[in-house]
Amino acid sequence: MCGIVGAVSDRNVVPMLLAGLARLEYRGYDSSGIALNGNQQLDRIRVAGRVADLAARCENSNGTSGIAHTRWATHGIPSEANAHPHLGGDSIMVVHNGIIENHAELKLELQAAGYVFSSETDTEAIAHLIHFEYQRSANLQAAVQAAIPRLRGAFAIGVSCLHEPNLLICARQGSPLVLGLGFGEQFFASDIAALLPLTQRMIYLEEGDLAVVQRAALQIFDINGNSVTRPARTLDVVTDSADLGPYRHYMQKEIFAQPTALADTLAAALKQGFAPELFGNNATDIFSKTTAVRIVACGSSYHAGLVARYWIEEYTGLPVSVDIASEYRYRSGREQDGTLIVAISQSGETADLLAALRSAKERGQVNVLALCNVAHSTLTREADLVSLTHAGIEIGVASTKAFTTQLAALFTLAGALAQSRQTLTSEALAELANWLPRLPAIFNDVFPLETQIEEWSHLLSHYDHALFLGRHTLFPIALEGALKLKEIAYIHAEGYAAGELKHGPLALVDEHMPVIVCAANDELFDKLLSNLREVEARGGKIFLIAEPGCEAAFPYCQHTITLPSITGPLAPIVFTLPLQFLAYHTACRKGTDVDKPRNLAKSVTVE
Repeated sequence: MCGIVGAVSDRNVVPMLLAGLARLEYRGYDSSGIALNGNQQLDRIRVAGRVADLAARCENSNGTSGIAHTRWATHGIPSEANAHPHLGGDSIMVVHNGIIENHAELKLELQAAGYVFSSETDTEAIAHLIHFEYQRSANLQAAVQAAIPRLRGAFAIGVSCLHEPNLLICARQGSPLVLGLGFGEQFFASDIAALLPLTQRMIYLEEGDLAVVQRAALQIFDINGNSVTRPARTLDVVTDSADLGPYRHYMQKEIFAQPTALADTLAAALKQGFAPELFGNNATDIFSKTTAVRIVACGSSYHAGLVARYWIEEYTGLPVSVDIASEYRYRSGREQDGTLIVAISQSGETADLLAALRSAKERGQVNVLALCNVAHSTLTREADLVSLTHAGIEIGVASTKAFTTQLAALFTLAGALAQSRQTLTSEALAELANWLPRLPAIFNDVFPLETQIEEWSHLLSHYDHALFLGRHTLFPIALEGALKLKEIAYIHAEGYAAGELKHGPLALVDEHMPVIVCAANDELFDKLLSNLREVEARGGKIFLIAEPGCEAAFPYCQHTITLPSITGPLAPIVFTLPLQFLAYHTACRKGTDVDKPRNLAKSVTVE
């Protein structure tokens, strides 16, 4: 879960590398470093700190070839010694995203050969191993190609050699890597965000690829060492996502970007309704033959999948299961033939999810639908069907617009499955479809509630724990609200189905326990009302977010907010917004680092 950037140019690459790292800092921010090649020496600058600290140390640095890294620690504490790039021997520099599982045995072997290790990282073993091979071949490409088969685990690496100053090598296995094509200069990075200010012409490396990067040319070799051609794509991506504008944090900016992101995600559905073709040319055939749905995801995407289960089961009658990817990949058992695997990921590079997807394909005759925010990610390339969200680049680690656009896309999927399988009448489908164009406007109507929610945050910031409650589709939203508060405000929070309250969590409720409740005006409201009475009777402090028509709950609540309108089947999407505001303002009140919460990174590309 680190960010890497490399550049070869006829101009100073330091500003490019630093700007790239700044755009990748959401992937790791406990240390950073840069290595420059030229003038017959390797210049390495590292800091145990943020990219801004590194930039301050690089004011007088220059070079026409270099690699850079921003770190999220997996092996060894955040420190300058553990920061990348790592030096192999006296002439090799390496940056690395991923985990080398056999680094301990490689270290013993290399120490026996005379190499001295100065860090706690697994990456230093890569650097020394490449140097060992370079001593044999005196050719950087050959040395990297010889070293890679010795590495077990996941990696994207960038390599520089003192003796070949105008050349970089990069390679990937299990971690993402993209090449950027310039004019008289070439780049690579672990994410397109790092390269967008430099170029929009990209090549996505395939699993096992190695690239030789020079100013005027690129060469790509597959896992067998054969020269191959990968397609170059010109991306149409907005490049101002890294500009804060008038906002205090990226998370705040991304919260307010949701109406636009939702409108962009739903644009095709607004034109075509719930047409199965939205998901691929063969979607109608696949949907009609689907016998079950299994949703696989991690984190917030998992919560989105839990919401989708309610929609798909209600609209189609299909059995739906939802699995955490890191658990599913290690379970045994065959998949029922005809199962549709719905794999959800913001980045499309989540290691656990990709492993789960590949595992599912081995378990039966299944089809995979990728729901993703990145068009050419590994996930979308390996799937049979694709649903792209259009959240744009999301920089804040805590997901906001990526999550709500996932929900919008999943609602569309539920409608498309129902239309393909003819499980709803045309009138019922039309009624569902009529909600779609209203969603961005409903979000805009909820924004004025931010001031009242900010007042709640002043109270919530004094608590050490919180419970979130919801029923039906709002139960997963309670989970999501609790996750947001944990992620950025560092308050221990748990989400529960309200009916589970008396099966354990009620033991925690007293005057020191705030209980945040989402209440829809639906057939389950009376059941929820009973749960509120249980909390109120034990002195719990209830913060209620409710649709109009839920006034019967107010006497049992200390704090209430009423949404401006009924939200119907889109309730889980709309209720997410006030919970995002609550977590955001509570974190601001506590003075935490909202966009870069401790111990977390945005794209989890390691197991």
